[in-house]
Amino acid sequence: MKRTTLLVALLWIGGSGAAGAEPTPNLPPEEIVARVLRANPSVQAANSQIDVEEANRRRLESGPYEWNVRFGSQLRRVRPAIGQDERLNEWNAALERPVRLPGKSAVDTELGAAGVSLAETARGDALHETSRNLLKSWFLWLRETATAAQWADQVSLLDQHSKATVRRQQLGDAARLEAVQSEAALAQAEAQLAQARVRKSTAAEDLRRRYPGLPLIEPASIAEPPPLTGSEKEWIDAILEHSHELGMARGEVRQAQLVAGRSGRDRLPDPSFGVHMSRERGGEEHVVGAYISIPLPGDARRATADATLAQAAAAGRREAATMQKITAEAAALYQSASAALTSWQASRSAADRLGRAAEMTARSYQLGEGTLSELLAARRLANEAQLAARLLQLEALELRYRLLLDTHRLWDLD
Repeated sequence: MKRTTLLVALLWIGGSGAAGAEPTPNLPPEEIVARVLRANPSVQAANSQIDVEEANRRRLESGPYEWNVRFGSQLRRVRPAIGQDERLNEWNAALERPVRLPGKSAVDTELGAAGVSLAETARGDALHETSRNLLKSWFLWLRETATAAQWADQVSLLDQHSKATVRRQQLGDAARLEAVQSEAALAQAEAQLAQARVRKSTAAEDLRRRYPGLPLIEPASIAEPPPLTGSEKEWIDAILEHSHELGMARGEVRQAQLVAGRSGRDRLPDPSFGVHMSRERGGEEHVVGAYISIPLPGDARRATADATLAQAAAAGRREAATMQKITAEAAALYQSASAALTSWQASRSAADRLGRAAEMTARSYQLGEGTLSELLAARRLANEAQLAARLLQLEALELRYRLLLDTHRLWDLD
C-alpha cells in the first residue's frame, strides 16, 4: 500500500503527461485518469452502442431477404354427370425469396458502416464530455482546497494577533476593546474556515462518488499558467478539427443522405422469385412451375422518399448550427483563457502589495504608531486579495487545460 501511494505521489510530482509531452501540473496522473474515464458508465454505454451498430451493420448487409416456404392442402370433390362422386386429396408447395435489386446492397453496406462510425464518434464524445466534467469537478475541489488553506493561514495569523493582544492587555499595554476586536476577527475567520472545509469535503466526496479510483492528493503549490501560444484562429481551427460534437453532426448528415438515397431506390420495389409444385387429382397430375412477384409501388413509397430527403436537409441545417455553436464557444473559451491570465497577474500584483502593506501596518502597530482596527483591516484586505489571486490562478490554469482538452492535447484517449 505504501509503495502504491509513493508511486502515485511520484507521478503527481512529475506531472501526468508522458515523456516529451506538455507538463500538466496540478492534475492527477494521466494513466489513472485514463482508467477512471474508461470505466465511467456513460463511456461503457457508448461502447455497448458500438456493438449494437455492428449488429445493425450485419443486419443491413444481409437485408430482410429470407426464404419463404408455403405449403397447402385441399380436398377436391368431383361430381361427374355419370358415375359416382370423387373425393381427391391434393397438396401444393412453394419456395420463394425476394431479390435485392442491383445497387441497393452497396448502399446498405454504406449505411451499416456509417452507423458504426457514428457510434464510434459518439463513444469519443462520451469520453470527451466525461473528461470535461472530471476537469470541472477537479478544479472545483482545488478551489475549495485553496480557499480552506488560505483561511487556515488567516486563522493562524489572527490567532497570533489575538494572543499577543491578550498578553498586552494583561501587561496594561492594550485596552479591553482591542482584545475583544482581535477575538471577534479570529472568530469570523474560524467561521469562514469551517465553511470552506465543508465545501472542500463536499467537492472531494463528489469526486470520489463520480470517479472512483481517482487519488485526491492536495498539491503542494499552484502552478503558474504559462501564456497561450498561437492565434485565436489557430485554436478555433484545432477545436473544430477535433470536435466530436461536430463529427457526430457530420456523421448524421452522411447517414441521412444514405437513407434518402436508399429510400429513393426503394421506389422501385424488389421482386420475389419462387418455384412451386403441386399434386392434383389424387396424384394423377403433378405440376412444377416458377413465378415472379412484383409489388406495384404506390404513394407511400414516394412519400417515404420525400420524407427522407427532407430529413437529410434538416441534418445539414443542424450541422451548420453545430458549427456555429462550437465556433462561438471556442472563441469565448480562448478569450476567457487569455483574459484570465491577465486578471491573475494583476490580482497577484495587488495581493503582493496589500500583503506588504499589512506587514508594514503590523510593524507600526507593534511600535505603537497605529491602531488594532487599522491592522485588522489591513490583514482582512490582504487575505481577500491573496484568496482572489489564488482562485484566479486556478481559473487561468483550468481554462488553459480546457483549451488543451478540446484540442486533444490533454487526455487524448480516442
